[in-house]
Amino acid sequence: MAELDRQISVVNIPQITEPVGFTIWPVKCMGPDEDADYQPEMFRTVLSRAYRVQAAAAAQRTSLGTMNTAPVFARRLYSDQPKAEVESKSEAQDTSKKDDTSKSAAEEELEKTKKVISEKDAKIKEVKDAYLRALADAENIRTRSKSEVESTKAFAIQNFAKDLLDTVDILELAIKHVPKERLEDKVANKSLVDLYEGVSMTKSNLLRTLERHGVDSFDPLDKPYDPNTSHALYQAPMSGKTPGHVFAVEKRGYTIKGRVLRPAQVGVVLDPSGN
Repeated sequence: MAELDRQISVVNIPQITEPVGFTIWPVKCMGPDEDADYQPEMFRTVLSRAYRVQAAAAAQRTSLGTMNTAPVFARRLYSDQPKAEVESKSEAQDTSKKDDTSKSAAEEELEKTKKVISEKDAKIKEVKDAYLRALADAENIRTRSKSEVESTKAFAIQNFAKDLLDTVDILELAIKHVPKERLEDKVANKSLVDLYEGVSMTKSNLLRTLERHGVDSFDPLDKPYDPNTSHALYQAPMSGKTPGHVFAVEKRGYTIKGRVLRPAQVGVVLDPSGN
């Protein structure tokens, strides 16, 4: 059997050719010259020799006490679908399950995130409102404090200036009751003239000092009577005067920073009709 010395290659083809006690696989033998298939007698001889070799190996394993009772040749089962198609379907199913799970988790996470954001927005709105209110209160306090400081600074001398007005009134009365004709003779009445001039200068200097501190005088003579700035001491009918106007000023009025410090004391022309 010189032909048996040829190289024998067993091709794994999942198809059984004969229903015998062991699995028969198609065998293709390559000769030295060209590829050629052996005759059935040669296949039987080759298969018989392979069976004897495998049987001897199995007997040897049994004698050594090996508990492997698996047959030498096992029938291999195959699916009617290609392996790649089955694997692709399994991978597709696994991917679909993973996608569904991940989608559900993502939706839950999104809902949680939306809820947290909504709560944070409400909190931010509340804090912002409180912050704006605090800013408004602080601005109001700052403005009010500034106004109070300026008012306190402006009217700090109000009581002091009001007390000085009595002195000014006395000086005015002293000047008012000096006879004008006695002031004409400056040689004979030199002492009186000097006194008159000294009192007048004192009054003028005191008024200028008050003006530097925001205290101004006003004279409502021949002006309409204003109850907000003047105090009527008396009323009398006066010919040639407009009723309701001031015809006499007993004491001048004074203001400090636009506020009435003391109203003027005046006499008002009476309307003949009684109005």
